[in-house]
Amino acid sequence: MDWILLRGLTREKAHWGDFRERLETAFPRHRFHVIDLPGTGEHFREVSPATIADIRQKVQACAAPIEGPIGLLGLSMGGMVALDWAQAEPKRVGQLVLINTSTGFSPPWQRMRPGALGKALGLMARRTPTVRERGILALTSNRPVTPEVHHRWLHIQQRRPVTFRNAVAQLRAAVSYRPCSAAPAARALLLASAGDRIVHWHCSRTLARRWQWPLMVHPDAGHDLVLDDPQWIIQQLMAFIEQCPG
Repeated sequence: MDWILLRGLTREKAHWGDFRERLETAFPRHRFHVIDLPGTGEHFREVSPATIADIRQKVQACAAPIEGPIGLLGLSMGGMVALDWAQAEPKRVGQLVLINTSTGFSPPWQRMRPGALGKALGLMARRTPTVRERGILALTSNRPVTPEVHHRWLHIQQRRPVTFRNAVAQLRAAVSYRPCSAAPAARALLLASAGDRIVHWHCSRTLARRWQWPLMVHPDAGHDLVLDDPQWIIQQLMAFIEQCPG
């Protein structure tokens, strides 16, 4: 099966680090693709739409050459795009993995925890990339961040900077997102971090209860679960992906 990985707010495919390679090693029968959201990565010169549906349509167009059925793995806002895609294209999206995401089914204070919105807006407005990226890492990760990671993330931003306008548009899209009431046809797995200081893990629990989806909660990782504990994610995916066809 072909899997598409979608990152979150102002992040791009380079922020996956070696996670794609880890997945390819763990699941050699599957193929993993990374696609940037509009306004980030290779599309950083584009203007980001301000709704999840419009962002999703842009991503769908990029994924057109990949034959279905496909699996989607989305982190944070990437999870919103993945969920919207699964609802819009049920015959194509067969598997769905959502990590630390949220929807309009949860209250605003869980979708963006108290204090996190102000910090996020303050970081977006920072003109100095070094300060901004260090602040983002401090907010999204609960692990000691090595100088190598700091340097790599700074280099990503310097090479393909996300504009303040695009950051705000993506934030508007994420805050306003509310999926359709009916569950997607895709088989789904929810992963969340109990230590997430941006999105409360109860947002994932709300989806799990609403649609009877399995939920696994990491005890102490931060919002960027892929950065904090990628091997834990792979362990949770083992039972899930190995049951997928293809």
